[in-house]
Amino acid sequence: MNETTAWSLPGIPFLLALLAGFVGAVFVFVDGASSRDPAGPLAGMLLFGLLIFLSKGFFQVHPNQGKVMQLFGRYSGTVRHPGLRWTNPFYAKRMLSLRVRNFESSRLKVNDNDGNPIEIAAVVVWQVVDTAEAVFQVEDYENFVQIQSESALREMATSYPYDSHDTGAPSLRSHGKEVNQHLRDEIQERLGKAGVNVVEARITHLAYAQEIAQAMLQRQQAGAIIAARTRIVEGAVSMVEMALEQLSVRGVVNLDEERKAAMVSNLLVVLCGERGTQPVVNAGTLHH
Repeated sequence: MNETTAWSLPGIPFLLALLAGFVGAVFVFVDGASSRDPAGPLAGMLLFGLLIFLSKGFFQVHPNQGKVMQLFGRYSGTVRHPGLRWTNPFYAKRMLSLRVRNFESSRLKVNDNDGNPIEIAAVVVWQVVDTAEAVFQVEDYENFVQIQSESALREMATSYPYDSHDTGAPSLRSHGKEVNQHLRDEIQERLGKAGVNVVEARITHLAYAQEIAQAMLQRQQAGAIIAARTRIVEGAVSMVEMALEQLSVRGVVNLDEERKAAMVSNLLVVLCGERGTQPVVNAGTLHH
């Protein structure tokens, strides 16, 4: 079932016509009563009742709002034109907001692709684009949006690890744009049948579950320490190599292999040590 446009007329001209009809009904009633003709008051009352019944066809449509029309249970169309409108008085009318809305999920506890328990939450920006599907395809489209969004979030979270750990694979923490697009597509696939368009979906909260948070923090700290040490060693080796090369090129001192090894050891200790080194002054010669 897809949305169609319901039949309606501009309300202001029809309102003026009804007011003129009410004036005419009063005139017929009064004229019949003054002439003591029983048909005159009866005609005035019937005309007055008909005009009251026709006035039930008035309704208002606000901007970014739609009125779903049903005639004896059958869908007759939707009116989106804002302002005062008039339509068949027998129509049953239901208002639907077409404004952009957002929904923030609760913090869900799920397992990521590696099996680690994590906490995750997301915000979904959505709007109704097909009023017929929103009303007649699902029982409660707002509740449907909430439940299906959280279900899609759970499904998406199990497709990625929390962290790639330097493997380069997509993860929840490092590939935010890709993950958010996947989440949006997952939600849109579920909400399309309800006439809802997902404008945006993005993760708002992501963390390890409390029971493993401390262990994962230690793992991240260890990884950071290893990465820092690796960078320090690479820089120290480059500096030692440069020092030996400069000493050789400038002819400052000629070192044999044994003393080169000793110099390399001392420089690496100085460059790679966590604490400041204490110099030792050699008062003797280089040879024992």
